[in-house]
Amino acid sequence: MRLYPAIDLLDGAVVRLRQGDYGAVTTYGDDPVSVAESFAAAGAEWVHLVDLDAARTGAPTNRATIARVARHLSGAARVQCGGGVRSAADADELARAGVARVVMGSAAVRDPGLVSVVADIVAVAVGLDHRGGVAAVDGWTESSGRRIEDLVGEFPRAAAFVVTDIARDGMLTGPDVEGLRALVGVAPSPVVASGGVGGEDDLIALASVGGLEGVIVGRAIYEGRVDVARAVEVLR
Repeated sequence: MRLYPAIDLLDGAVVRLRQGDYGAVTTYGDDPVSVAESFAAAGAEWVHLVDLDAARTGAPTNRATIARVARHLSGAARVQCGGGVRSAADADELARAGVARVVMGSAAVRDPGLVSVVADIVAVAVGLDHRGGVAAVDGWTESSGRRIEDLVGEFPRAAAFVVTDIARDGMLTGPDVEGLRALVGVAPSPVVASGGVGGEDDLIALASVGGLEGVIVGRAIYEGRVDVARAVEVLR
């Protein structure tokens, strides 16, 4: 399994939201490049970026910052980036900025065929953000009415699925290990878990899920509950 340390960008700063709530923001710094470089230096093969401004408004406010991070990580770690990736043009711009894989959420759930179009430009991870197994869209504000285990078969060209348990996101309460185990059993592409990791024990539990490709960790790193170098070794 791989560790995907997360950097969420809001107005250029490194932040975390609690359960996707823009009113519950914690700021951890204003230099995402140095944060990303520290993750790569600790052995992370990927860094997971989220453009929260683009996710909320569609405006590519942080694209220059994303390009700067990708440039500084070139040859050391790859960048996976989501947030507001709603079109082939968005994906193309991110690919040109050096992003190795884009994450498409609401746009993919609404139009699965768009993933095949974007896959001709850059690798695509489909973001399946869910509450109780039902996919949410529009910044987690609306239910799609579709269960994620039914959706995974609609994306034959997805490079991966990034599965976020909204109720656990930023809460440090532990991941839904059994739910992830069930999804891995039916997903045609690798699954990356997101949401809930609060410490090393959670990583060990996730590592027991055969076929799980990786885990995204954010708040637990910033609050000192997970050490990146140690997490990389545990997951290996």
